[in-house]
Amino acid sequence: MIKVYGVHGSPFVRKVFIALEFKSIPYEIIQQMPFSGDKEYLKINPLAKVPTLVDGDLTLGDSKVICRYLESAYPEPALYPKDIADNAMADWYEELCGNQIAELATGIFFQRFMRPFAFKQEPDEELVSKIIEQRLPPMLDYLESQIPAEGFRFGEFGMADLSIVSPFINASYAGYEVDRSRWPSLAGLITRVKEQPHVAAVLGREARAMGFGK
Repeated sequence: MIKVYGVHGSPFVRKVFIALEFKSIPYEIIQQMPFSGDKEYLKINPLAKVPTLVDGDLTLGDSKVICRYLESAYPEPALYPKDIADNAMADWYEELCGNQIAELATGIFFQRFMRPFAFKQEPDEELVSKIIEQRLPPMLDYLESQIPAEGFRFGEFGMADLSIVSPFINASYAGYEVDRSRWPSLAGLITRVKEQPHVAAVLGREARAMGFGK
């Protein structure tokens, strides 16, 4: 059985869990915090990041690499578009949202959720305001220009949609929601993705693991 090292709450681990659920692939979760200094974990992922996937003799780190492997090894149902140009654009969204946008969204999450609850520290609201008012809006403007008013980016729900939405799920745990009046297409996509059965199932388990549900 496939093993996934990681924890609920990571936008990158979440993507892998949802990809596995979407493709009905059995898997086992091995609880692993990132950057924990765990010497045994460093033997399989020297970057100390999560997730790491182990499938038999194959060990992979990085959620994008993992999800691409799952798509190749278990092609149906597909999470990536078949058209070459659309496929490249899906990779672009995954790269953009997994780096720059994830950094901003998880910055909000860290300040307003992790600092008070995990570290018993006051959040840096000045930094949060800078992210929300200055750094995020240009990114949200770009995403708004890319997203259809209805449905999903490439017709059917796929990794592009999940990659765009996943960082904002973390920001929502910290009280941030995309302004629907300013970015209606993006806000609508976030709602539609969260309503997908496989996404909702993972988010339900995530909420319980993070103390938000019963």
